[in-house]
Amino acid sequence: MVTSIIQVVLVIMFAISVAMKFLRTKNMVQHWNEYRYPFWFMYVIATLEGIGALGMLGGFVYPQLLNYAAALLAVLMAGAIHAHLFRARHKPYMASNALLMLGLCIVLIAM
Repeated sequence: MVTSIIQVVLVIMFAISVAMKFLRTKNMVQHWNEYRYPFWFMYVIATLEGIGALGMLGGFVYPQLLNYAAALLAVLMAGAIHAHLFRARHKPYMASNALLMLGLCIVLIAM
């Protein structure tokens, strides 16, 4: 039950993140400029996040997918934390969402 709740939360969060990147929302473009990464890389990250979210969904039917999807998303969230704190030099609270998602991914991997 807990696993399913975490999966749903991660799917929703990453669906929002993917949409914001592909739609180039003002907020996402501003952050991406602050990270100093090229914009093509934003689409690569969005694609990988989408694959991870689909893996989370697939984990309901094929549980073995869950660890792979969680590992992929955990690596992406570690990168997001780095981008916030070291590339953009944001205040630590700006990385709190990525830290929360990283924690949820770690919980899934550990279960």
